[in-house]
Amino acid sequence: MSTLPDEAESKQAFLILEREFSGGLGSPVEIVIDGGITPSVTASIEHMQAALAADPSFGPSTVEVNEAGDLALISVPLSGDIAGNDALDAIRELRAALVHQVFDDVPVEVLVGGDTAYNLDYLDQTTLYTPIVFLLVLGLSFVLLTVAFRSLVIPAKAIAMNLLSVGAAFGLLVLFFQRGVGPEIFKDIAGWLGFGQVEAIEAGLPLFIFAILFGLSMDYHVFLLSRIRERFDHTGDNTESVAYGLRTTGALITGAAAIMVAVFAGFAAGPLVGLQQMGFGLAVAVALDATIVRTVLVPATMKLLGNRNWYLPSWLEWLPEVHIEGVATPEGVAEPELQLIPTG
Repeated sequence: MSTLPDEAESKQAFLILEREFSGGLGSPVEIVIDGGITPSVTASIEHMQAALAADPSFGPSTVEVNEAGDLALISVPLSGDIAGNDALDAIRELRAALVHQVFDDVPVEVLVGGDTAYNLDYLDQTTLYTPIVFLLVLGLSFVLLTVAFRSLVIPAKAIAMNLLSVGAAFGLLVLFFQRGVGPEIFKDIAGWLGFGQVEAIEAGLPLFIFAILFGLSMDYHVFLLSRIRERFDHTGDNTESVAYGLRTTGALITGAAAIMVAVFAGFAAGPLVGLQQMGFGLAVAVALDATIVRTVLVPATMKLLGNRNWYLPSWLEWLPEVHIEGVATPEGVAEPELQLIPTG
């Protein structure tokens, strides 16, 4: 609920329910006991209810048993915000300690579900797979760029530059949206822009921003590098090739980035904090990537590295020659490799 604006009726209603009743009544924790409901299992269920009643994190529980007598359900509401950190900690404690303590010697399977448990599982899965996705995307990008530009330096630098843009976006998200983090000036600017302050950034947002931004920024990067490479293949002059690539692609990259920044800013202008975070993160990341990174840092590093930009070890000479957009002509303009010859 912390992600909703204070004027939202749903948030106001929830706060009243939380204050006057139990906020978790509508989404209780569901503890499923799968197995024969024998007297010993019934005694364990009563023990579980007593332990839950003694814990201030939970409200009064109820028990239902199916007609076959092989399945039982304990429903117990949570106190406070069911999506808050306290609720998540209560589910962790329930799964890791209380369930094992009560049902350790009973031949049944006990599962803890409900909305809060779902949120906890979602966080755990996101935490587990985010590094895997990062490594997979970065690894495939490195391989494809190595083949496309026949260089080890170019893909390594491209990945480093993209990670720089992503990291800057993540840092600004935390400074502007996460309560209690960073200098107050960022909170003042966030308040002026109408951004909400929350305890934590949306769980799936870092992975989402990484995927979207990496695709967009890599598109810019390949577009710029293809112009530089085709010029370098013709002239052999690295400095002039970098200047040519920047001169011929700068306006297009800046224009495309400006359009996307305007679109993402529209999301940031909305009232929901989750959409504000998404729009702000992408808008800032694209703006930084298209200005500071793509038109300043990339050309500058390529100028400093010189011909080392195109270093390829001899043991990789077997890689095929790939022309992304065509082959260079004497004027440095790309033409299709396959041309139609008029007859007659």
